[in-house]
Amino acid sequence: MTVAQTLADMLDNNALKFPGHTAFVFGEQRVTHAEFRARAARLASAWQKLGLRRQDRVGILSQNCMEFQEVYGSCEMAGFITATVNWRLAIPEMVYIINDGAPKVLVFEAAYAETIAAMKHQLTSVEHYVCIGAEADGALAYEDVLASGDPAGASFRPKPDDIAYLIYTSGTTGRPKGVMLTHAGQCAAAEILGSDQRMCPDDRMLIMMPLFHIGAKIIQLSQHWRAGTVVLLSGFDPEAILKSIAEEKITVTHMAPTMIQSLLDSPKAGETDISSLRMIVYAAAPMPLPVLKRGLKMFGPVFQQQFGQTEGVGTTLLAHQHKPDGTARDLEILTSVGQASPRVGLRIVDDAGNDLPPGEVGEILLTSPGVMKGYWNNTAATIETLREGWVHTGDVGKLDHEGFLYLVDRKKDMIISGGENIYSREVEEAVVHHDMVSEAAVIGVRDEKWGEAVMAIVVLKPGALVSAEELIEHCKTRIASYKKPRHITFVDEIVKLPSGKVDKVRLRQVYGQI
Repeated sequence: MTVAQTLADMLDNNALKFPGHTAFVFGEQRVTHAEFRARAARLASAWQKLGLRRQDRVGILSQNCMEFQEVYGSCEMAGFITATVNWRLAIPEMVYIINDGAPKVLVFEAAYAETIAAMKHQLTSVEHYVCIGAEADGALAYEDVLASGDPAGASFRPKPDDIAYLIYTSGTTGRPKGVMLTHAGQCAAAEILGSDQRMCPDDRMLIMMPLFHIGAKIIQLSQHWRAGTVVLLSGFDPEAILKSIAEEKITVTHMAPTMIQSLLDSPKAGETDISSLRMIVYAAAPMPLPVLKRGLKMFGPVFQQQFGQTEGVGTTLLAHQHKPDGTARDLEILTSVGQASPRVGLRIVDDAGNDLPPGEVGEILLTSPGVMKGYWNNTAATIETLREGWVHTGDVGKLDHEGFLYLVDRKKDMIISGGENIYSREVEEAVVHHDMVSEAAVIGVRDEKWGEAVMAIVVLKPGALVSAEELIEHCKTRIASYKKPRHITFVDEIVKLPSGKVDKVRLRQVYGQI
């Protein structure tokens, strides 16, 4: 038995100490920790036989499934890097991400065979395509590849500072950035979150958030850090979630606030046995107070908020701190994103990097043993964001006298819609790519269902005519559908600051409450 310094150590320890305990449930599949470790080791050997060396990338384009977890596990066992691809992206976005990460192997679910075929000629690094679930032209069958591996695993192991995952997140310029997350860092992050969530081997966690995001992956690791059970769903379906909670006796789950609202709206919500559930972790956006009150009434005092980034974990608003019917101070705390998690450092600084006292607004800085190593192939962005171990989040906020963090604004103009991060710049670029458009500014506006929706304020070229519907359809050819504007307003001129920059504060004042 080894001290867990890498994710491979974690898998080894779970297989040794809890060999017959269920690690994963997916549909009819039930896999123990020993079985999962064995398949992950065999698959790692298969990648080595295909010519991969330590720190080579294995790309994956798939919805949640056991094979997705096995790909993660195989890379964790041998020091390969799992490079995830968001299946919600448009093909040009996928091509950029895959070529930037340069995987030698690209694993894909059969449902994406046509997508792979459409972009294959543009992918420069991929030497082997592996298809999950069916045969596909030019691709190896996943189970055949796995069977070719040696049960003993690969001939090498990861080191603590090795990169474990390459997960892309949009940048302010619209170009995605690959976040490099190390073995040691992810072990630390799993331990930090597991502590906040009070995880133990008897817990049963339900995951339906997409595994290409760090949110779903790190919360899975927080459960497996304590050798518990993870129940996977391929995607979000309120009835399937409620059914799983009842049948699998789920104790912890993780959702975006919009998902919780849909769950509460389900006709099955009031008639399902949810007595096993002790915690719903929500992230990506604050919970609207009316939704929180409904949730507490239906599920009890189970809600816990997490705030962080792909680049590093951050703060937690604990379940006992959710008091929507409490004092004025209780309600004030509910507007925060909580306090720094264990082993997390939190600062608010001015533009010169000086620490600000409680109540003053500045940029949020985070540090912990779980912060990223940097951005893949992007030294300039790494230097800008990661300084002396502190992640400069680009978010603006303030701390109060008890260390509660309040988000005030977003330097990066990020819009959070349905739990997905959308950057205004990339939407603006998609809009102005239309021949009829002269200028565009994009902001987030309130939306009852999604939390925020994308609005584009557009100036057309002289004499041009184009409808809002046509512009929205055009955007869908350039960016993922969920990023498209839901509202478009045509104006003669976009208000600007004396510097010539778009005055987004004014735009939010005028349009932000529609």
